[in-house]
Amino acid sequence: MSTLLIAALCVLPIAVSHADVPRWSGLDARFYDGPIPPPGNTIESVPLDPALSVRGAGAAYRVLYSTLNQHGQPAVSTAAVFLPPGPAPDGGFPIIAWAHGTVGLGDDCTPSALPRSARDDEYLSHWLAQGYAVVASDYVGLGTPGLMSYLNSVATAHNVIDSVIAAYRMGLPLSPQWAIVGQSQGGGAAISSARWATEFSQGSGLDYRAVVATGTPANIDKLIQEAGPDFKIPELGPIANAYAAYVLAALREVRPDLNIDSVLSPAGLNAANRAETLCVHALSDELAHLKPAQFFTAPLNSIPGMAQALHDFMGTPSTGFDRPIFLGVGLLDRDVPPASTLSFYDQLVANNENVTLRVYPEEDHSGTVLASLPDSTPFLRKAFAG
Repeated sequence: MSTLLIAALCVLPIAVSHADVPRWSGLDARFYDGPIPPPGNTIESVPLDPALSVRGAGAAYRVLYSTLNQHGQPAVSTAAVFLPPGPAPDGGFPIIAWAHGTVGLGDDCTPSALPRSARDDEYLSHWLAQGYAVVASDYVGLGTPGLMSYLNSVATAHNVIDSVIAAYRMGLPLSPQWAIVGQSQGGGAAISSARWATEFSQGSGLDYRAVVATGTPANIDKLIQEAGPDFKIPELGPIANAYAAYVLAALREVRPDLNIDSVLSPAGLNAANRAETLCVHALSDELAHLKPAQFFTAPLNSIPGMAQALHDFMGTPSTGFDRPIFLGVGLLDRDVPPASTLSFYDQLVANNENVTLRVYPEEDHSGTVLASLPDSTPFLRKAFAG
């Protein structure tokens, strides 16, 4: 159980320095209160601050676009759009939607307002060098009103898919063909987005082709419901406290009727409150003296309806995909252990989904991202050509 539990909670964050200060590129949408058009429309776009671009990009933009939030209500999100350098091919650049990993829930954690990590710079630059444009959603609540709904499968899918629709409608030289790529928490987001990509983009003119997910946590709803004062997870480091706090903060926001606070200790209440604003490293440092079990005075599943609520909130879809799936896993991964991806792969196979698995025996969680490129690059090339 403890190995799978690590898969549930340990989601590698994008490396964000404690000293990083957001740069909004002249588009500060934290308090946006203007009209919101139907989902998938660009409200405003500006050139991205060059310090926030990636090495492989030509033109880059910061975009405010319309989507839906975790309550199914009209909302806004921001995204970065990176174009390859040089002229577009006939028909435009095909698109990759990048789903980012854990950064936190607060506006100061917004990916499009901070420098990309060295790994992500190299990874996104690779796809740009292959001739793909990259659309990187921040998700609703990061740099926009509301709380980012951490690990929310359906909400994240709307945010990712609508970012691509909005970019496609910007008048840029973009092809209607697109795919999704994500790592860690973003791997889970990529899988959810893939499940609903065709449905949620219906009528947009887009042509969804495939998904690449590495370090993918799956089915964590079944594990989170085991949380409580007897939670035994000795293998986890202090950062697990931050992930647990983000789950609690996001779940209680989307389902206030459950009264999750009723099973939280004073330490748990403080952790969930602080999770709403602190980025992942700062929150991890602040909670380092605790263990997740200390967040609770009673089991989470003592709340009636908790299992269904967790499934609705963060359940991982394993059926209904209409395009190929690529899963990459490193056998030295101790952030999202291999068992998470491998068991999910077995589910997909049992459900007759079109899934490719690549295993990297010498790679850990982060190392799998770049190590997977020799396999995921031809996988996507084939998917776009098909």
